Amino acid sequence: MKQIIAPSELIINPDGSVFHLHLRPDQLTDRIILVGDPGRVDMVASFFDTKTFEVSSREFHTIGGTYKGKPIMCLSHGIGPDNIDIVINELDALANIDFETREVRENHRTLTMVRIGTSGALQPELKLGTPVIAEKSIGFDGVLNYYAGRNEVADLGFEHDFCDSVGWNPLWAKPYVVDADEELVDRIGRDDMVRGVTISAVGFYGPQGRQLRLPLANPDLNRRIEEFRHEGRKVTNYEMESAPLQGLGRLMGHKAMTVCAIIANRMNTEANPNYKTAVRDLVATVLERI
Repeated sequence: MKQIIAPSELIINPDGSVFHLHLRPDQLTDRIILVGDPGRVDMVASFFDTKTFEVSSREFHTIGGTYKGKPIMCLSHGIGPDNIDIVINELDALANIDFETREVRENHRTLTMVRIGTSGALQPELKLGTPVIAEKSIGFDGVLNYYAGRNEVADLGFEHDFCDSVGWNPLWAKPYVVDADEELVDRIGRDDMVRGVTISAVGFYGPQGRQLRLPLANPDLNRRIEEFRHEGRKVTNYEMESAPLQGLGRLMGHKAMTVCAIIANRMNTEANPNYKTAVRDLVATVLERI
């Protein structure tokens, strides 16, 4: 029996585009570069051979075209894991739901999604500008916990050890730990990238241990995270989107990973606000390998 998606669950705009992204199924490409900043989409698209369409809606800015003759698109997701829930669900809908009949397609279409971002290091040896792949990602956001099958795609042993070691606050969402797509990591990652364990935080300030005027509930959390080890692996960096991207990607049968340029080191209290050259170089590398 075919599954029909109700109008209340999948909102399709009058022009046939999906609700938030405003993309139509005929515009979707199999290879997708994801970035946080809507302005960064233009920089990524400057590498394209051709540009076939451009769509903007809220923080979601998309340019589609070709790179070395192959279809590709760059899409901005904005900041935070809640936006990733929107973006990945709507991209999957474009790929695997017939917008005319609202039926789930019998033949699954697999998307390849690489997020290129910026990040803060949690280990002193990680130099500014270093590209770090989120080979494994820890979600502090709780997004994946709302979906069936969460435990089947998560590293439950890592989760348990992490919560015990850092003294996880029971008032926070339960962390989940997910791996990036192995084949995609091997394809994108070479000797010029570090393969790390990346935290996806639910915010930029308190949730990442930054204190301005408000005191923190657990002020020593970052120290405990830096000292944590699981089977010889340590947490390398903070950002805000890799875990829901990789977790939802696995649940939906897509290839997904994140690679970030280190622009700050939380342990050394160093930061480089002039990071755009490092990001541009990383974009050029990923486009060659995706």
